Amino acid sequence: MITPQDFTAALASFATGVTVVTVKEGRDDIGTTVTAFTSVSMDPPMVLISVAAASYLCEVLHRNPRWAVTVLSAAQRALAGRFAAEGRPSARLLLGGHAFHRGLKSEALVIEGGLAAVECETRLRMPAGDHVLFVAEVLGVDYLEKAEPLIRVNRRYRS
Repeated sequence: MITPQDFTAALASFATGVTVVTVKEGRDDIGTTVTAFTSVSMDPPMVLISVAAASYLCEVLHRNPRWAVTVLSAAQRALAGRFAAEGRPSARLLLGGHAFHRGLKSEALVIEGGLAAVECETRLRMPAGDHVLFVAEVLGVDYLEKAEPLIRVNRRYRS
């Protein structure tokens, strides 16, 4: 039997990029740091995120199919930590002095200064253990920048 600790330790050695997923919820904005993000298809352009099934973000993504993903740069390490913290407030408050705008297609917050930002619309939801996989069509690329990426490996952010 595989223990949760062994499973977590084994996968911690896999380096992954760091993103922030945001979604508009009425007058509020929800967002969280997500490292389980990948491309799925080129035609049509599709991506996948994995979100904890018990999270508020998951609940909101079931109600609102349009959301945004910002791929964070190495300079945005503190921002990744803020969006990963337990009991975090509204996404707008977490952004503090960081520049952002609303996506034209999703109305979600798009964080500026990252490597890329995409706006998405969920096409498929699939339960996967204690998470839900959201497969979405990319409605638009909000921006592309050249910078060093923020990655996570061995439970730490690295640039």
